[in-house]
Amino acid sequence: MLTLDKSMLTSVNSRKVIGEIRELLSEDTISTDDEDLHNHGYSEWSSINIDQLPVAVAYPKSTEEVSIIAKVCHKYRVPMVPYSGGSSLEANFSAPYGGVSVDFSFMDKIIQFHEDDMDIVVQPAVSWMTLNEDIKQSGLFFPVDPGPSAKIGGMVGTSCSGTNAVRYGTMKEWVVNLTVVLADGTVVKTRKRPRKSSAGYNLTNLFIGSEGTLGFVTEITLKLAVIPQETSVAVVTFPTIRDAATAASKVMRAGVPVAAMEIMDDVQMSVVNRSGSTKKKWKEVPTLFFKFSGTKAGVQENIKIVERIAKSHKSGNFEFARDAQEQKTLWSARKEALWSMLALRDEGDEVWSTDVAVPLSRLSDIIEVSKKEMDDLGLFASVLGHVGDGNFHESIMYDNTNPKEKEAVTKCVHNMVNRALEMDGTCTGEHGVGLGKKESLMKELGPDTIGVMKNIKGALDPLWLMNPGKIMDYPT
Repeated sequence: MLTLDKSMLTSVNSRKVIGEIRELLSEDTISTDDEDLHNHGYSEWSSINIDQLPVAVAYPKSTEEVSIIAKVCHKYRVPMVPYSGGSSLEANFSAPYGGVSVDFSFMDKIIQFHEDDMDIVVQPAVSWMTLNEDIKQSGLFFPVDPGPSAKIGGMVGTSCSGTNAVRYGTMKEWVVNLTVVLADGTVVKTRKRPRKSSAGYNLTNLFIGSEGTLGFVTEITLKLAVIPQETSVAVVTFPTIRDAATAASKVMRAGVPVAAMEIMDDVQMSVVNRSGSTKKKWKEVPTLFFKFSGTKAGVQENIKIVERIAKSHKSGNFEFARDAQEQKTLWSARKEALWSMLALRDEGDEVWSTDVAVPLSRLSDIIEVSKKEMDDLGLFASVLGHVGDGNFHESIMYDNTNPKEKEAVTKCVHNMVNRALEMDGTCTGEHGVGLGKKESLMKELGPDTIGVMKNIKGALDPLWLMNPGKIMDYPT
């Protein structure tokens, strides 16, 4: 019988778990410090926060230690919640049933680098940015690029993507295999290391996007790509957000292999200017950011095609980076978008940042309607996104202590999500479900499909101890 009694979790069982983990590992493996608990249960990035916090934070240093922690929690039926970068946006690492937050901070090593095979084995707390810095002399890189603070473990958990997804795909295309600790402490490896395999079930992709509800990922083998010979970054403005979005979809339909194509509206460009996060002052109008990569001749040919398409949709002149440093400056305006908005908050303000994705042909429709509805709120709100693959984000700043304001923002966000589903889209392109989008996932997939997910969850974690309450509701 499934039981997760919150009063028990915060008293007898939890004390036993804490004591036994300290006895089996070390005193400093587990923390009950109030600030530590708060940092692992609350997030300023998240669209939703809850009052419940974990009762302890565990800091394993190896797969073996994660297995021991899982065995102890399983023995006393205490929930476990994974934590790596802490930058997820849908309360993915919150602790609605208390339990132990398992923080992988000390598992931040590159285990093996197979340069000739173009793959690398890493632990979950490796930062994708640090990884690329460490291996750049090899001429290889890992192309999935979400927010700057993201770690590989969380990127696997949410099946994230980023600005490079239009060219390179999402996280699931770049994971070769996983080492996973199951709820009872069993350690499994999903497959060997070849680039392709048709041997058995695709367990690797089962765990990608599962948000730690099926098992804790402790080692990841990643594919790597060759750093392109030539890269060029360009920025171009448009009179309206529809013009920009339509131009983006036409670029994709023309088959131009852009490395990245991002959209930011007038408000978001204003946010970047006001925050001072980049050295440059930007025109505060709808803007597309392009990244071109490949051979020198190929890049120049692709730029000409994109310029021609953009001009036919009323674009201004393209502004190109003149060197690598200027490329970084231009692209940083997009990469710093959310952080720029967070920097402008007054005390009591929250930023609700969420995403959806739709088929490319519907992108300009949903962006135009959603932006108008946001503007009608009279709040500080912006649109930005990875328009090359139909994925866009809304970010709305509001006063969380004002019930009417919060209700209006909630309605606006839900309308955007429902609109995406009506267009045969998804409630989340890259942020994951967490606590924030469970209802939307049910609308998107229906009870029978969610039922299959619950059966898989029940088979691997029959006590529902691993990140319970995320993706789907805990069964009553």
